[in-house]
Amino acid sequence: MNLPEQLPARSCIPLFAEARGDIELSFEFFPPKSDAMGETLWQSIQTLAPLRPRFVSVTYGAGGSTRERTHATVERILTETELTPAAHLTCVAASREEVDAVAREYWDLGVRHLVALRGDPPEAGARFEPHPEGYANAAELVAGLKQVAPFDVSVAAYPEMHPDSGSRAADLDNLKRKVDAGADRAITQFFFSADSFFRFQDDVAAAGIDIEIVPGILPVTNVATTRRFAGQCGAAIPDWLNQSFEGLDELPAARQLIAGTVAAELCGQLYAGGVRHFHFYTLNRAELSYAICHLLGVRAKA
Repeated sequence: MNLPEQLPARSCIPLFAEARGDIELSFEFFPPKSDAMGETLWQSIQTLAPLRPRFVSVTYGAGGSTRERTHATVERILTETELTPAAHLTCVAASREEVDAVAREYWDLGVRHLVALRGDPPEAGARFEPHPEGYANAAELVAGLKQVAPFDVSVAAYPEMHPDSGSRAADLDNLKRKVDAGADRAITQFFFSADSFFRFQDDVAAAGIDIEIVPGILPVTNVATTRRFAGQCGAAIPDWLNQSFEGLDELPAARQLIAGTVAAELCGQLYAGGVRHFHFYTLNRAELSYAICHLLGVRAKA
């Protein structure tokens, strides 16, 4: 058998070979419902804190259902760590006076970062209806918060369009109103295609909207939960992702490995495309987010 003298050369540069740790991070947590969940949350915060994120956000339940727990979590982060907490605020089921009062409480506490969202109705699947004396949308909320105090305000963006938007143009117009109202950055809802993020960046630039767009990354370990989240924010779950988790209900370690692989590949593609800011939806679990940040070259600092 005659063998070729030399095999053709191939370029197989590893996805993270060029990662240098030159990125900025932020992490999202949700307020715990029990002492056990609180312990898990706090362990995750302590694990991720040495990565020196620029802020960590704490969510706000539908209809303000976690108001006290959100406030308590933000206060503990502020007083017991060196992290910068960002509290979520929404327009749902509250008057302007009530929302402004919460914002003033945060400012007096020492909180300087907020995440301003329209919010979801308390009943799943219900249509959003503004409070008769409240903020009608996120743009109004941003403007109101900026009048309360000079907060650093993040808002939401939707690479695959919010389900309540009638068109991509309407979705971009809504983002522009939030920017014009004073938003400092936009954090996207999660997505699973790097191309969808890059197309969204191009659309935002073409619409003349000048704001930092930070990709939101959700490492998926529970497809059913992810489907529920996706239905609320308009994210598409590709068939290949569903198929990747088939038959793994009783194999949590395998699910974890696949979740890490999928999220890491997405982040590697975004990094190769020039993205240097990442926001991780941790679901109060640190392992996957920490591992992906490590692949991107970020190392813990004392």
